[in-house]
Formats: sequence, structure tokens, C-alpha cells
Amino acid sequence: MAFGGGGHGGGMGPRPGAGRMPDDLRLAPGQRPDVRRMLALFRPYRATLVGVLLLIVLAAAIGVVSPFLIREIVDVALPRQRADVLAWSVGGLIAVTVVASALGVTQAMLSTRVGQAVMHDLRVSVFSHLQRMGLGFFTRTRTGEIQSRIFSDIGSMQAVVTSVMTQIVSSGAGVLMALVAMVALDWRLTLFSLIALPFAVWMNRRVGRRRREIVRTRQEKAADLSAGIQESLSVSGILLGVTMGRTEALTRTFSTDSRELADLEVRSTMAGRWQMAVFTTLMALFPALTYLLGGHLLFSDPEGKGVTIGTLVAFIALQSSLFPQVNGLLRVANQVNRSLALFTRVFEYLDAPILIQDAPEAVALDPATVHGRLRFEEVAFTYPGAEEPALAGVDLVVPAGQHTALVGATGSGKTTTGYLMARLYEPTAGRITLDGHDLREITLESLAASIGVVTQETYLLHASVADNLRFARPDASDDELEAACRIAQIHDHVMGLPEGYGTVVGERGYRFSGGEKQRLALARTILRDPPVLLLDEATSALDVATERAMSGALAAAARGRTTVSIAHRLSTIRHADQILVMENGRIIERGTYAELVARGGSFAELARQDAWREDEVPGGGTTA
Repeated sequence: MAFGGGGHGGGMGPRPGAGRMPDDLRLAPGQRPDVRRMLALFRPYRATLVGVLLLIVLAAAIGVVSPFLIREIVDVALPRQRADVLAWSVGGLIAVTVVASALGVTQAMLSTRVGQAVMHDLRVSVFSHLQRMGLGFFTRTRTGEIQSRIFSDIGSMQAVVTSVMTQIVSSGAGVLMALVAMVALDWRLTLFSLIALPFAVWMNRRVGRRRREIVRTRQEKAADLSAGIQESLSVSGILLGVTMGRTEALTRTFSTDSRELADLEVRSTMAGRWQMAVFTTLMALFPALTYLLGGHLLFSDPEGKGVTIGTLVAFIALQSSLFPQVNGLLRVANQVNRSLALFTRVFEYLDAPILIQDAPEAVALDPATVHGRLRFEEVAFTYPGAEEPALAGVDLVVPAGQHTALVGATGSGKTTTGYLMARLYEPTAGRITLDGHDLREITLESLAASIGVVTQETYLLHASVADNLRFARPDASDDELEAACRIAQIHDHVMGLPEGYGTVVGERGYRFSGGEKQRLALARTILRDPPVLLLDEATSALDVATERAMSGALAAAARGRTTVSIAHRLSTIRHADQILVMENGRIIERGTYAELVARGGSFAELARQDAWREDEVPGGGTTA
């Protein structure tokens, strides 16, 4: 019985937050990313780039040979009827064209490869960096915003990264070679040809500043639109919109945002177009004006010792090559200005501090040797931006191999305690230890292998059941998958599906009920066989009969394993070895189920309010 392939390559998506990129990750007003940092992206490929630059310079040098061959044809071969000069000059023109084309193709291939490699490195760097960001980052940042920066921003940078470096060198070398050749032909015509250059540079800088601001605003609006699509067109978003009767309103909002984005696209495209049109017109007029000036110089020197007809024709040919190269440099400068806004947004993510990471001397624990004793020592924690602490001076011990339960009203600090146990957040004060090791001194990889977490909000990949399970252990056998699913009371249901373990669960697992998804998530964690099992409302979506059946299976699986349950339904923790009652971020009661009910305190009140307890023990008496 084959359940499917190996591990799935997907990743778990964070829950969308309500805000944009936090202000502390933005560059200060007017601050620009260092251009040297952009160039540093190409450092690993400098050997290939040197080859590309040599090809570009060689192509530029070969390109300026043509005007001199043309001068020979006009001044020597044709007037003097020199067939030999005509033959080798024409042959030279053909050879120059063929060689320049071959060099151009080779250069384009190498530069494109380098550019795509840089894009790949940048995408992977951003993705890898975000994978190591703390949970708090994703609660403050919308998923659509993240997707926009990885795909839209980096994608928009692609043309710049893959062509801008070679374009700068190519145009720069072309301009330099053309200027040298033009000076060699006639220095007076060269000076005349450069009259408009300072005006073009000034205008280009001014337009570039405008475009940079427009592009940044456009990308932010595109991120808003992407986030809106991700939130409203997900399964959850569709259900919310339909059940709340908000589909028309959502369409209107999307239409407004889309129209604003379209307007920004128009502004971005048209920024500086009139100025550049003026410059382009001037450049188009210069050949005619050069003929006028060259004609006067030729008329004033009938002997042809200064400017000849061939010189004038060759100069116009060089001028026709120079102006596009200058225009290319100006366009590249505009592209760089526009890309600075994109680089700014990407560097914001790369520069975002990783708050939770391995210490320099972190210890890698062997899960097989972990006993599972957890201890909180005067632990306090405050969420970023919150005024009140979520936990305050928490002291607790979770004995190895025992079942500890955390209960309390909503907002009492139960889930936060679980987050700190799994090191999804760092304590603001105090420390947490596992078998005497401070969690901050344990490698994150070995900690994840030692503490298995099953949350109330389950996440399933859009993949087969087998692939979802093997996300925890890519090398797990079919028998191991089946064993984990039997413990989680889901094997029989999976085998009843049309394709069994090969059945695709659907987007976020919406082909399964809430209880079925929780049992799959539980089986996925059991498959890893962690010495510590953290269950955060992991059975909240199960019906009473299934919950009782799975509780027995979990009890068998938990033998010799430390189990921490965070629960509202007290039926799941009746037989816990100790129960910790939390209120306002503090532990206010400790004991077994029977002991706490007998005391008549906060836990007894929770028990009286519990629906299961009302069914089983009228009046609040204990059944322990």
C-alpha cells in the first residue's frame, strides 16, 4: 500500500496580520539604499562579469571601425575608382557586422545568466530570512504584503538586474569609443555635438527623483491590492464575504484600489516623457545641424584638408551611434532610480532583525536523550506594542513524562505560555529551561525536534494526505504513517477516501472537517515522535465520542512523554497529573482535577461553567 511520494516542498503560510510593514523596518525619509550594496549582489559572479565586460568593450571598439571604413569608401574608393579599396572596405564592414553580432549574442547570454543568478540569490535570501523571523513579525505583516515583495518587487527588479550592468558598460564604452573617434575626425564638430549633454543630464536627474517616488507609492499600492486578493479570495475570505453579505462591497473596494494602481502606473510611465521627448527631438535635429556646420567648414576649406565629405559622412555615422548610447545611459540612470525604490523595499526585509536565532554556542540536543522536564523561572513577556504584559513572574515546573494542563479564561496567558515553550517568542524577563538547558542555548532545529506542537488553528498543505504527514518526516514509511494516523483516530477515515493516503486535502484542508484536520495535524506531529508534546486546544473541534476515543489513544502515545495541554474543554484534562490555572498572566492555582474542584476556587467555577461537567456531574461535584 503506497501512500505517496516524499516530503512536500511547500511551506506553512503565516496568518495574515492587520498592518503593513512595521515602521521600524522602513528607511528614514530621504534615505536611499547604498548603490554599492546593489553592486555587491554581483560579487559572486565577478569572473563571468569580467568576461562580459571584455566582450562589451571589444564590441564597442569594433563598432567604431565602420565610420572610418565608410570614409575610405567615400573619399578614396569611389572618387578614385579604387576597386581594391572598395572591396576590402566593404569586406571590413561585413566582418565588423558579423563579429559585433556574435559578440552581442554571447554577451547577452552570459549577462542574462548572471542576472538570473542574482535574482535567484536575492529571492532565496529574502525567503530564507523570513523563515527565521519570529512569529511576531508575521502577526504584524499581511501575507499579501510579503508575497508582493518577494514576487512583485523582485520581479520588477529583474529587468534592471539582468541588463543594467551590461547596459551601463555597453553604453559607456560605446560613448567613449565614439567620442575618441569623433575627436579624431574633427574636434570642432565633436564640441558642437555635446552642447545639449549637460541639459540632458540635469533633466534626467530631475525626472529620476520623480519616478522613484511614484514607483515606491505604486509598489505599496500593489502590495495592498495583493493583500486584499489573498485575504478575500481565500476559502476563508470567500466564506466570510458571502455569509456577511459583503461581496459587492469587497468588489467596490477592489475596484477603487485597482483604479488607484492604474493611475499610478500611468503616472510612472508618463513621468518625464515630455522632457525626454524634447531631448529626443534635439538629438534628431543634430545630424541636420551637423551637416549645416560641416558644410560651412567644408566651404571655408575648399582644399579639403580639414573636413572632407567622407569625414562628414563618417562623423554623422558616429553621431548616430553616440546619441542612442547617451540616451541608453540616461534610460539606465532612470531604471536605477526606479529600482532604488524596489531595492529599498526588499532591503527592508533583509535588514529586519532576526530576534530568535541560534546562540553562537548553542547546543544541539538529541531528542532520543531528552527527558522533557520544562521549567519557567520568573518568566515575564509583553507583546511588541502592548502596554500590559501577557505574562508576569510565571514560575512553573512541567515534570518529565507527565501530563500538565494549562486552563483559564480567554486572555489569561495560556497560549502565550505555550508559544514561549516552543520558543516562538523570547521571554521579556526570566528564563525557560528544558532538562536544565536554557531554551536560548539550544539550537532551534533540535528544539523543534524535541517539542512537537499541535495548535487549534491547523494548517494543511494543498497536497496529498501522505505529503502532509511526511512534511514532519520526509523519510517516514507507509507503516509509520498508518501507525500515527491510528493513534490520531483518522486512519479509517483516510482509507475510506477515493485515493486513500494519496487524496489531495484541498486549499488549507477544506475538504476535511475541523475535527478531521485536527486529527491529521495531530498525526503529523506524532509521526515525529517528539519527547515533549504541546497541545494547544488540539481537540477542540472533535465531537465528544471522537474526543474520548482519541484521548485514550493519546494516553497510550503519551506514556514516557511529557505532555502539555492548553484547554478550554475540561473533559480533555480530567486525568492530567497537574493542572495550572492562569489568570491575567499569572498562575493562581495548581493541583489535580479533584483537588482543584474540592477547593472551590477559580477552577471549580470553570468546571461549573463547562458543558461537559454539567452533563456528567450536576451541581459541580467531582467525578475524579
